[in-house]
Amino acid sequence: MPFYSADFIREMPKSDLHLHLDGSLRLESLIEMAKRSKLQLPSDTVAGLKELVFKESYNNLGEYLHCFQYTCGVLRNMENLQQAAYELAIDNQQEGVNYIEVRFAPQLLIDLPAGIDFDKVMHAVNNGLKQAQTEYNQQAAVIAGDKPPFAYGIINCAMRMFGDKGFSPYYTNLFQLMRDFEPMQVIKLAAMELVRASVRLRDEEGVPIVALDLAGQESGYPAHNFKEVYEYAHQHFLLKTLHAGEAYGAESVFEAITECYADRIGHGYSMFIPEMIQDPTITDKQRYIKELASYIADKRIAIEVCLTSNLQTNPAITDIKQHKFRDMLENRMATVICTDNRLVSNTTVSREYQLAVDNFDIPLKRLKDIVAYGFKKSFFPGSYVEKREYAKQCLEYFDKVARKYGFIY
Repeated sequence: MPFYSADFIREMPKSDLHLHLDGSLRLESLIEMAKRSKLQLPSDTVAGLKELVFKESYNNLGEYLHCFQYTCGVLRNMENLQQAAYELAIDNQQEGVNYIEVRFAPQLLIDLPAGIDFDKVMHAVNNGLKQAQTEYNQQAAVIAGDKPPFAYGIINCAMRMFGDKGFSPYYTNLFQLMRDFEPMQVIKLAAMELVRASVRLRDEEGVPIVALDLAGQESGYPAHNFKEVYEYAHQHFLLKTLHAGEAYGAESVFEAITECYADRIGHGYSMFIPEMIQDPTITDKQRYIKELASYIADKRIAIEVCLTSNLQTNPAITDIKQHKFRDMLENRMATVICTDNRLVSNTTVSREYQLAVDNFDIPLKRLKDIVAYGFKKSFFPGSYVEKREYAKQCLEYFDKVARKYGFIY
């Protein structure tokens, strides 16, 4: 396998297309924000929080998701939220990431009695990201065209499930208002409200909301429940990604692309595990997987690969080399390297790339392809022509860096 130094990985242009805002705060800032919001954390030190909450490894997905109650709690303060978005962009810029798509569930942060509505939440996030973008793009090297500018988009997450209390003030109030409805009806209504509000704010105020995501527990909450929500996004030119094939098998990925028009898939690794297929009508599981993977590859539906996160949330993967990223590469699928949650998974884009190149056979051409997919398969908040030009600029910079490190002569 070729050797790529940490310096080369850090300097080459990168993107992160699967990046949860509420899972990517700075620990020092989380402590500061908790004090500002008068919220109690399990510890008021970085070391204490790393020991008790944000660990190197987790016993299960539930323990992993437990972290988010603390981050979402502090982000219901709009000053905190804007700071978190700004710092997230800065952290990415400092490790050579040129483009990010920040995703989060706005309805987890809405608190109407406190005066925090959807628009305020979205503007706080956008203002933080825009400030970081403006500062970065004022650099002389960017203005001179010596390195690519920084850009971003926002992906809004609908939740596959939530309860009548404990998730957020918004969801608690919604269940109270719709007390005579079935829980799934309430969940679907919240998702439809989210996509409508996202399209409105994008069209009326120019907030770069570029896509809809569906997050939360896959098992028991299939994507087809949200077909009408995704049809609305599809009909209003809002692009589409879904968490699928993370904790459920190939059927989840199949539904994402056939029922919800998915342009990209978040995670996707479980689609290659025959034992996770539960549909009794699928008798030849290996053939089903092969045909599904071939279809996704042929349609160039990109997979958002989150190596560290998958290792942490799936105890069955005991070695990185067991990750189904190898199957994705062998099937020539369009794959993009992502972090998922920088804080909760204690990772960076550079670290994820290093993990990939150190454990899988990725020659320079394939590495450049993966980098390229991160720009070409992005939901760039501009025209297709503008996206192509931006991708071209980033890939020319990749060649420049590769030449500097002796990979290209």
